[in-house]
Amino acid sequence: MDDAGVDALANSGTIATLLPGAFYFLRETQQPPINSLRAAQVPMAIGSDLNPGTSPFANLQLMMNMACTLFRLTPEESLRGVTCHAAQAIGQGRNIGQIKPGFRADLAIWYIEHPSELSYQFGMGGLSKRIVAGSVEDVL
Repeated sequence: MDDAGVDALANSGTIATLLPGAFYFLRETQQPPINSLRAAQVPMAIGSDLNPGTSPFANLQLMMNMACTLFRLTPEESLRGVTCHAAQAIGQGRNIGQIKPGFRADLAIWYIEHPSELSYQFGMGGLSKRIVAGSVEDVL
């Protein structure tokens, strides 16, 4: 994508959706224009694109890790990419994706020191509780 494409995204309010699993599995070599997207303040969602042909990855934390490792997103950008920006990408940014009054939310409560651990220490546990439709479930 060239600068004109990035400008078109920025001017239209489009959310860029990054698919690091597909990038990895297909052995892509052309990086998305992350720095240009940042400069134009285009929100970046992260998805798994889970499917057997191009992205057989169901772990969202792995996608966060891959977005940081392969695309050089910061942990904060990757967390926004799977929460508020992902909600915006599916047209639900006014209802979900943030912990905010009036928003619907299912939550994962993690036993971690810092949110960046969600991107860098996936698969190592840490999930303590889930809150689904108002019901609290212990995980540990």
